[in-house]
Amino acid sequence: MSQKPEEDRLLEHNCDGIQEYDNPMPRWWLIGLYGTIVWAVLYLLNVIPGIGSGKGWKGNYEQDMAAARQKYGDLKQQALIGVDSLTLMSRMNDPAALALGKETFMSTCSPCHVADGGGLIGPNLTDEYWINGGSPMQVMHTVNNGVLEKGMPAWGAVLKPEQITGVVAYVMSMQGTTPATPKAPQGMKADGTVAETPAP
Repeated sequence: MSQKPEEDRLLEHNCDGIQEYDNPMPRWWLIGLYGTIVWAVLYLLNVIPGIGSGKGWKGNYEQDMAAARQKYGDLKQQALIGVDSLTLMSRMNDPAALALGKETFMSTCSPCHVADGGGLIGPNLTDEYWINGGSPMQVMHTVNNGVLEKGMPAWGAVLKPEQITGVVAYVMSMQGTTPATPKAPQGMKADGTVAETPAP
């Protein structure tokens, strides 16, 4: 295909005496552009369920994940199976574990419990009263499984096992500290004493 004569490529547009020149993109560049558009359309049709042939990358991912769960089970939960109260209490004496627990607490727990544990939306974590049990294992269960009806998410689905045990150790280390503006006690003590509801 012959090229246009030079004068045919001059456009009407003129700016400060400079006339615009039509310089088309190289053919190899246009082939690449149109090729990626075609590839994107084919890829999209393969991704959306019910359209196109094949399961698409989402379907393949879900199939692989289901096969992995069947073969290995829930590795996060398995990692917490051997954890007991002694393990959690020993983490309270481990500076690295407490540092990880504090970092995790600040990023995930402090919006509801405040940085010093005094409580905001969530309860005060520094007093002797607990809504869902105050033993290390009960606290781990609460952190891991959440309390959805109270708005507490199941952090076990997000955090690594060492983050969960670290944050439990950090929460337990807060016992007896004095937050700036502590929330009124909620729940009950280990001996069964129920917190008094503050007068309205």
